[in-house]
Amino acid sequence: MHAPPRKLDTTNAEHIIYQHPPLDIAVLGGVRLEGLDRMRVTLKVQVEHAAGSGLSLRHNLDLYNDNQTEKLIRKVAERLEIGTSVAAAALTDLTDCLEQYRLDELERQQSKQDKRKMLSTEEIKEAQLYLSSPNLMERTKEDIGKAGVIGEETNRLLMYLIFTSRKRENPLHVISLGSSGIGKTHLQEKVSALIPEEDKLEITTLSGNALYYFGQQELRNKLILIEDLDGAEEVLYPLREIKSKKRITKQVVIKNTKGETRTVNLVVEGPVSVAGCTTKESLYEDNANRSFLIFIDESEAQDEKIMEYQRAESAGRIDKVAQQQLAEQFKNMQRILRPVTIRNPYAEYLRIPSEVFKPRRTNAHYLAFIEAVTFYHQYQRETEADSQTGEVYINTTLEDIEEANKLMKEVLLRKSDDLNGATRNYFERLKEWMKSEDKNTFTNVSARQALRVNASNQKRYMIALQEWGLVRKTKGDKKNGFAYEVATFEDQQERNQRITDVLEKNLTELKKSKRIK
Repeated sequence: MHAPPRKLDTTNAEHIIYQHPPLDIAVLGGVRLEGLDRMRVTLKVQVEHAAGSGLSLRHNLDLYNDNQTEKLIRKVAERLEIGTSVAAAALTDLTDCLEQYRLDELERQQSKQDKRKMLSTEEIKEAQLYLSSPNLMERTKEDIGKAGVIGEETNRLLMYLIFTSRKRENPLHVISLGSSGIGKTHLQEKVSALIPEEDKLEITTLSGNALYYFGQQELRNKLILIEDLDGAEEVLYPLREIKSKKRITKQVVIKNTKGETRTVNLVVEGPVSVAGCTTKESLYEDNANRSFLIFIDESEAQDEKIMEYQRAESAGRIDKVAQQQLAEQFKNMQRILRPVTIRNPYAEYLRIPSEVFKPRRTNAHYLAFIEAVTFYHQYQRETEADSQTGEVYINTTLEDIEEANKLMKEVLLRKSDDLNGATRNYFERLKEWMKSEDKNTFTNVSARQALRVNASNQKRYMIALQEWGLVRKTKGDKKNGFAYEVATFEDQQERNQRITDVLEKNLTELKKSKRIK
């Protein structure tokens, strides 16, 4: 692209100077790079060499709006006592210069973002050696912990593999759920720190149209990290679209300085892997159906692990340098993973538990996660070529399925649960407390005090538990309060066992028959 004319001084991006004798124009606050269909600016216009004379004006407008531009031309001509043709020429040229400057800046930023770290021969060998090591999954899980992720052994490995799937044509997505202040964003931040900077986009808040103004290929195979889904409600629809269709489109009408309008088709292509955190499970059902749900560990044991780490960190016993070196090694491993077709010769024989809700989508998630495990093991797989099409691929092994089952068991358990995550956590803690105290009944007050939950949350939990027949009233009244009993203590264990039986049956039969497609 051509460089902007010299008369446009962009040394200070927040105070751009433009000279068009006899006018000096300052663009106060610069020009926003996003939203190419508009150019809102604040201008200070004055006669050249007349600083301090009082002959100046300040005006805020959209330079692409013909009516606003015409009004400014007349105002400049009248206030500064120059011809309208001079003012019109200056504003037209300024618009062209700013337009070119904005395009150049976008290209420069894109070029900067696309610069990937060039690995040395030693770094490549080290990454390949790691990815070729036996017990890769177990080693990865342990090293993620050494890199600074405390506890959450299953969740951290599950999330890491989901983030790794961004490099595939059908990436996976994840939503972290838990109570406020429990560490949802912490887990996401720590695991995403193992992903190369050039492969991720971290977002705190996002407007409804923001996704449409990325470059067409800018988000392709990227990991999009949303710190708080509650602050990104406007963008949930385009997020669903780019997850499902792997592209989003939007038509906008833009107007040039001559007042001519034209329609521009904005296209942003995926695929992308999306991760977000929220406390409101029910509000994001459509997105949750397209995502893996991770429920943060809120147990006392996890609290103790975190506090122990905090104490060790305060005492200076945490080797931050070693953590950073390990994180860099993970990033290098991610950089050498290459897109490769995966075929699962056992897919036709795999079944998911019948209790699972929305079985079609859950089954697709299950198979895709198995492929993600295979993808991570690509340096341990022999490539093969299709005799008819010539397509190169690697095969899923029974070991991949076994590893996936270990991590998917909790996911499938949640997908088959009548209760949402928060209510289930409360119910399990309630049952543990009653067993430890050898209680047959409880009141809301006694349970609330023992489990340390607030009254409004407990009320919501109890309504759900009674609706599903898991808790029932035994005595009492509204005035004095009710006593309750748990209808069954084994619902979760029984469901867990049924899911385990189905997954293990799949593997056992496959190992016996060695059926390969």
